[in-house]
Amino acid sequence: MKHLFSIICLMSLIISCTKEEKAKEESLPYPETAKVDTVDVYFGTEVPDPYRWLEDDRSEQTAQWVKAQNDVTFSYLNDIPFKDKVKQRLEELFNYERLYAPNKHGEYYYFYKNDGLQNQSVLYRKKGMDGEPEVFIDPNTFKEDGTISLAGTSFSKDGSLFGYLISEGGSDWRKGIVINTETKEQVGDTLRDIKFSGLAWKGNEGFYYSSYDKPKSGSVLSGKTQHHKLYYHKLGTPQSEDKMIFGGEEQPRRYIGSYLTEDERFLVITAAQSTSGNELYIKDLSDPESKIVTIIDNFDNDHYVLANEGPRLLIHTNLGAPNNRLVETDISNPAPVSWKDVIPETENVLSTSTAGGKIFADYMVDAKTEVKQYDMSGKLERNVELPGIGTAWGFGGKKDESELYYTFTSFTYPSTIFKYDIATGKSTLYEQPKVDFNPDDYETKQVFYESKDGTKVPMFIVYKKGIELNGKNPTYLYSYGGFNVSLQPSFSTSRIVWLENGGIYAQPNIRGGGEYGEKWHKAGTKMQKQNVFDDFIAAGEYLIKNKYTSNDYLAIAGGSNGGLLVGATMTQRPDLAKVAFPAVGVMDMLRYNKFTAGAGWASDYGTAEDSKEMFEYLHGYSPVHNVKEGVEYPATMVTTADHDDRVVPAHSFKFIANLQQKHEGDNPVLIRIETDAGHGAGTPISKTIEQQADIYSFAWYNMGVIPPLAKSAQ
Repeated sequence: MKHLFSIICLMSLIISCTKEEKAKEESLPYPETAKVDTVDVYFGTEVPDPYRWLEDDRSEQTAQWVKAQNDVTFSYLNDIPFKDKVKQRLEELFNYERLYAPNKHGEYYYFYKNDGLQNQSVLYRKKGMDGEPEVFIDPNTFKEDGTISLAGTSFSKDGSLFGYLISEGGSDWRKGIVINTETKEQVGDTLRDIKFSGLAWKGNEGFYYSSYDKPKSGSVLSGKTQHHKLYYHKLGTPQSEDKMIFGGEEQPRRYIGSYLTEDERFLVITAAQSTSGNELYIKDLSDPESKIVTIIDNFDNDHYVLANEGPRLLIHTNLGAPNNRLVETDISNPAPVSWKDVIPETENVLSTSTAGGKIFADYMVDAKTEVKQYDMSGKLERNVELPGIGTAWGFGGKKDESELYYTFTSFTYPSTIFKYDIATGKSTLYEQPKVDFNPDDYETKQVFYESKDGTKVPMFIVYKKGIELNGKNPTYLYSYGGFNVSLQPSFSTSRIVWLENGGIYAQPNIRGGGEYGEKWHKAGTKMQKQNVFDDFIAAGEYLIKNKYTSNDYLAIAGGSNGGLLVGATMTQRPDLAKVAFPAVGVMDMLRYNKFTAGAGWASDYGTAEDSKEMFEYLHGYSPVHNVKEGVEYPATMVTTADHDDRVVPAHSFKFIANLQQKHEGDNPVLIRIETDAGHGAGTPISKTIEQQADIYSFAWYNMGVIPPLAKSAQ
């Protein structure tokens, strides 16, 4: 009887697999995407744009197309037999208490906590470290489905006032609200139309913030934004009376940020035309007659004022130091000619912060964190002993504090909080999460591989111990490669599902990022952008050559600029991977600068209007323009969101329309369009779990792999 039952189970599994293979071979009923005769001309070259109409996110035609695409996609995903098991396991893993490092404001310590499956983390507080925690702000009460999130917070210096920003549906447009921290009652009106900004308090009287005028024509979510403006809002007065301090038409095409030094003597203003390089200005608020003083008047380098001691300014900069340095100067003569090194440049990338009257230097060494503590004159006091090899952050605090709380994490080390005694340098465990997995079952290695031009590129590879290198391991290759962003070791709850089911996770630190300073970044920009794609392709080839995986078991993934990375890789090397996940990607490289804040990405990409040479280079790799007729592309699931006003969803819409028309073969090419969501920040946990379950299930299914969690349920 037992033998007969085993045969029946085996036959059921074979029949199930046969049905799955047959379903995969059937042609999917992709929605018909209408074409228009739009043609743009660049330097005498005509470029058709048949799906231009999809750029109109307000049209009923676009809405119907989105619904039709989602109907096909979710029908396909819901037919994957083990998807519910994947989702169930993700829910089990996410269901643990997560705390975030506390910060002191006034008499209270404030900290975020998530009980497990709450859509948004809750802001708690307690009076003193031994006080009883109480809910201070619960974003889950903003909207039942969790699609309104906290998107920025700021306390006045004495802790009596709290300003916070909210994002609706993931949009970059914010509303600002101020409450009295004792009574929790709102103070003044709700501010609107804040964008790319925090709140910088000046005493308890008011604060500085930045925003744009809403687009006068077109969509609020996709219309081009210009003339960022810095305002001062006096508490208790209407927003219409807010005074513009800086920006607007006098400083056009700039992203403007502001903050005050801890003693609130200086207002610091940064102005940038793109995501790297900024002007630097300062105003002495102790003198009512003072003017805004220019420290840096160009966009060639990155700078910020770290701290001050009276008139002495400490400035973090990469001027003359691609890996960054810390310099000092005086407010009476703050220009670069007067700068003197406090912490000179080294071979490793430097970040700086202050706490307890000390400087903390965070060095990135082959993408891993090392921290040193200095006095305010730049004298080394100690190397900070970290719990292991990984990533640490949080070495910041007020001048009068004697301790700080930092967070340490790695690929198999959940984010853990440590209390650090500034005087002794001793770290003690403060809070360690209890996650349903055993980190000792996994290992992480870092390898260095050669890219196409011979450049050595580092890559982290994470997998379960004892895995057999037979070329058949499902492998998830993820990277970014742009805008000076560094990918360091970090823990992902959802990634456990991939790893515990025999998957490999690989994360290369490709050019365009900031892992080796500005030179590494610049080597992946504009006319050198192909280096980024070559580095990523070489990472995949390394994994295949060394039998971690093979083409049939490789998935490539990335988001935003990383979505461009995947789009360019799959159009240049459609044979490299079995599965592709381009998320919220920049896919139309000829028109990206026409939407929202896209013009600010020109420092990394260049624009099609710059020159004939730049146009031809962009046209040569732009994913939308390089999908070829009759080519078999990987099984693809593009992901985007209807409220993404950072990288507008039209990029993804046009790419998938092209792909569905020209792709040949049985691999599905789908788009998953999230509703009431944006570029990623503030996404509810419930949506994160659903999306990740769909991604992993899609990958395994198209690799022909039944994950162990599904087999155990047979």
